[in-house]
This record gives sequence, structure tokens and C-alpha cells, in this order.
Amino acid sequence: MTKHRLSALLIATSLTAALVAGCSSSSSKSSGSGTTQSTASSGASTTAAGAQAAVFPRSVKHAMGTAEIKARPKRVVVLDSGELDDVTLLGITPVGAVSPHLKSEGGFPAYLKDKIGGTVDVGPMTEPNLELITSLKPDLILTSKVRHEKIYAQLDAIAPTVMAETTGFPWKANLELYAQALGKETEAKAAMTQYEARAAKLGEAIKAKNGGTMPTVSVVRFVAGPTRLYQKSSFSGVVLKDVGLPRPAAEDVDALMLEVSAEQIGKADADLVFVTTSDDPSKTKETEVQGTAVWKDLPAVKAGHVVNVPDETWMSGIGVQAADQMLVDIAKATGVDAPK
Repeated sequence: MTKHRLSALLIATSLTAALVAGCSSSSSKSSGSGTTQSTASSGASTTAAGAQAAVFPRSVKHAMGTAEIKARPKRVVVLDSGELDDVTLLGITPVGAVSPHLKSEGGFPAYLKDKIGGTVDVGPMTEPNLELITSLKPDLILTSKVRHEKIYAQLDAIAPTVMAETTGFPWKANLELYAQALGKETEAKAAMTQYEARAAKLGEAIKAKNGGTMPTVSVVRFVAGPTRLYQKSSFSGVVLKDVGLPRPAAEDVDALMLEVSAEQIGKADADLVFVTTSDDPSKTKETEVQGTAVWKDLPAVKAGHVVNVPDETWMSGIGVQAADQMLVDIAKATGVDAPK
């Protein structure tokens, strides 16, 4: 080969590499979650139609480092309920998962029962069974730093492990991150866009029914300990914001939750009060709180505007599918049709 032909070949190769690099790295910002999740991928190529096609191997930046994923994952293990919602949303049945850690009756979420046939319970969430996870031969593990930072090295030794920073309010950014790892970015974006359109449509219907105003909404959760009022920086808080529902002063705060005593339950005062119970009611303050004069004097209680809703969707779901279940509950409580 002549010197000139060799130089031309090297230039062409360099140009090709530059083009590939230019379309293979990306950073994604959460939609309405208040956090930014940066990712870098060596496997995003663009088709002639402009749609993004998944290409592997790829590198995915996450809360604990960078995961090198050699091929499209087929055997996925998820170690929290939000991740379970996300992967099943994207058409994947995980080989292993943990059930919600506060689900008193045990087992996987009922709202996902048709999508998790054959999934093995590798819990408990606080201490996953590493030996069982290994036996499932996963090619990807999904969880969060807040849940499993201490065992990251052990998990990553089993399979590439992608960790979001935390769970709850950044659920939209987390879906984007996990979609990167799964090669399902297009599907995730479409699902989120459709959900947000449904939430906005529901808000419009509620506003129209109420003469142009929106009712205030409170979220009360009874747990084994102090009763919790959920605020804006929570999964349920993000969904309520997407619908456009205002919150009472105690919950109109950029925080996760406020713990209150039975005597402080008046802080939950709103036009509509949604109530969840995370455990056996006898282990919570539910009976005590609802027996107080303060609770009984709440206008929502007197008007019959207190609605019991599933804890596994409103609190533990943390994904598009759980959010859709919330929209149905909100629609029913406000007397409008659920958005399609």
C-alpha cells in the first residue's frame, strides 16, 4: 500500500470514528423531577427515520460509576419496586425482584401481577439474597445508591449494576437511566410523554368540573410510627403536581414528608384527603388518629371526602404504571372520567 493510500485510509477511519462518537454520547435531564441524571453511551445510533436504535456494547454512567454493558440485557434483576415498575413498563419480565419492603401481606405488587410471571423473589429489599441472585445468572442489576450502596461491589461482581442516586421523587430521571442500560430509550420517552399528557388532561377535567378552580389535596400515610404527610418531593407529590392539584400549606413544601402526632393531624386539612396504610393497621396510629376530635373536625372528613388508596401504588410504585393507577384513583375521587 502506498503512503498516500495509507494516509487517505487513516483520515477516512478518523472521520468515521468522529461521526460515531458524535451520536453516541448523551446526557438526559429529568422531566419535572428536579434532578439531573447524566449518562454516556457508546451505543446510540440513529436510523434514517430519525429514531434512536439501541446498539451495544455501551457505557452507562450512574451514581456509583460507569457500567459496561456488552449486549442488550435479557436477564434483569431489580432490587426495588420503582425498578420493577420501570422494567415491566418497558416490556421486560425480570428474572428476579424484591417485593415492596412495607407491603404487609408480602408478595409482589398486585397491579403488576400480569407482568411478573416466573419472577423470583430475591428479597428482602434491605438484604437481598446474593447467592440466589447469582444463581439466576443476570446480565444486568438495577437499584439505587440509597438502597444498596454498601453491597454495590458484590452486586457488580455478579453482573453490571446500574444505580440511581435515590428513589421516590426523581422517578422520571431514574426511568431514563434504566432505559439507557436496557437500550429502551425510545420506549421510555414515549411512555413518559403519554403519561404526562394523561395527567394534564385529568387536571383540565377536574378544573372544568370545579368551575375553573382546583381542589386542594392532602396525602396521609399511616405507618408503624408517626403518621406521615407526603409533600412535593415525593413520588405522589410529583404525580399530583403533574395533574395540577394544589396542596395544603404543610405539604406545599419541597421535601419528602412531614411526621405528625395525632394532635397535629389538622395539618392535613384539604378539600380532598387521600389515605394509605403501609402496614397492619393495628401496628400504626390509624385508629388513634382517626379517633381524635381534630381528625373528625376536618372538613374533608365531615364531607366524606377522605379516600383510601393502595399503598403499593401511591407510595411504593414509583413508576409510570403506578402513576397511571393514581390517575384513576384521582379521577374517581373527583368525579371525572379517567384519562385514556
